[in-house]
Amino acid sequence: MPIRKTTFAPGEYYHIYNRGNSKQVIFHDDEDRLRFIHLLFISNSNRRFITHGYDKKKDLFDYERGSQLVSVGAYCLMSNHFHILLTQGNEGGISKFMQKLATGYSMYYNQKYKRTGSLFEGKFKASHVDSDRYMKYLFSYIHLNPLKLIDPLWVKNIKLGHNQYLEFLKTYQWSSYIDHLDIGNRKWRVILDRQSFPRYFESREGLQKELLDWMSYRESSRGKTS
Repeated sequence: MPIRKTTFAPGEYYHIYNRGNSKQVIFHDDEDRLRFIHLLFISNSNRRFITHGYDKKKDLFDYERGSQLVSVGAYCLMSNHFHILLTQGNEGGISKFMQKLATGYSMYYNQKYKRTGSLFEGKFKASHVDSDRYMKYLFSYIHLNPLKLIDPLWVKNIKLGHNQYLEFLKTYQWSSYIDHLDIGNRKWRVILDRQSFPRYFESREGLQKELLDWMSYRESSRGKTS
């Protein structure tokens, strides 16, 4: 069994990500995505929760979780992978949370699609966020992922204007970007614990400017290397 290179220390920040086995699609429809969103919430608990066959009509965001295992700062779901930015308060919190999340979703997926075997591509991947620069980059990188849906090569070939890209991101439900902008009042914003992360962006405009600056930087970098 491979040994994980990254060790998780309380109070440190980590970028967690994983994808489907052999890059297979793991989110086929909104029911799948919503199931994973629910699990992001209820897996973050020191309590045992039986996810198999839960009542779809029940509002799981009212579930009393008790002590949380981790604090989530950002996330994004794509068709065959996901990203989460988080930190743990106590030793072992990240590993316990990710085990509950992956196990719960795999059980749901395998039952729904009548399959067996591993859903994910081995252990989840993790990188330590060791600087403010890297943290800011991750807030942009994670939330810009959905742009691949309208242009798979958008980083190399921007077809739309930057502002149009930001407008598209406001319509993408399956990331934390909408909640960071405080748009609407959807229940699953409780997944986030923004107080546990540095307040780099004091306003909606600050976060949008960071994404615009990142896109402009990528665009200027292409010009220098082309």
